[in-house]
Amino acid sequence: MSDPTTDPATEAFVAHRNLLFTVAYEMLGSAADAEDILQEAWLRWVNVDPARVRDVRAYLVRITTRQSLNRLRTMARRKETYVGSWLPEPMLTAPDVAEDVELAESVSMALMLVLETLSPTERAVFVLREAFGVDYDEIAAAVDKSPAAVRQIAHRARRHVDARRPRKTVSQNETRAALESFRRAIESGDLQGVLDVLAPDIVFMADGGGVKQAALHPVLGAEKAARYLIGGTRKRGTRLTTEPAVVNGSPALVVRLDGEIDGVMAVRVENSRISGLYYVRNPAKLTHVASETRLTLR
Repeated sequence: MSDPTTDPATEAFVAHRNLLFTVAYEMLGSAADAEDILQEAWLRWVNVDPARVRDVRAYLVRITTRQSLNRLRTMARRKETYVGSWLPEPMLTAPDVAEDVELAESVSMALMLVLETLSPTERAVFVLREAFGVDYDEIAAAVDKSPAAVRQIAHRARRHVDARRPRKTVSQNETRAALESFRRAIESGDLQGVLDVLAPDIVFMADGGGVKQAALHPVLGAEKAARYLIGGTRKRGTRLTTEPAVVNGSPALVVRLDGEIDGVMAVRVENSRISGLYYVRNPAKLTHVASETRLTLR
């Protein structure tokens, strides 16, 4: 039996694993589902002779994309019965990802929410083309479309996303500064401090998945969002603390109530104020964050 560390199939898969995971995650918005996709891709890959594959990267991306498309259609049915707002599963990322503006933006919570408005095929084409620069012929093979059709889909998806994404990319320092002001205010229960850092037209979304209390619909406007945040914390009568983290390539907060992880807050910042606030409280979406945080604290 060959040593798995020297097996060509294993080496090839491991070499591309991070890429494949990111493709699946950006298409699905779920780290848990992305891990499942990688397992399915691996099971298909081990039955292939790598020596007969002309472009291993393209082949593995094709397998991953097709499996992700199948999973996307299944997830669409799950989301129809989801309680309240659905947010992507937050993913802790290395600090250096935040310095790579293009990569950080491609996995940001704000962009992931925009991708939710695309059809499965549009999302696959957009992710492969815009985030990873895959050529049209390769994408066509992955989504079973002609290269000409893929070009049209890419153009349509890009126009759709550009119309909904933030107009201006802000620096990580600007985001961190706004988040630090918000952090101090939310921990101290300072309503005016929270109001001062929120944009007047902020959109606040919370995802409790029907398991934890959360607003069932987006909360619009600084006054309503601030009162919801401060009032909800006081009502629970618990001690709220936060820890800075890098989530989906951007500065974020891990929120704890009485020392236990309650959720993750990701933000979108424009003109030095928070214009989008996304609070994931669904415990099923916090397992990766909880395990990574425990490892960090050891």
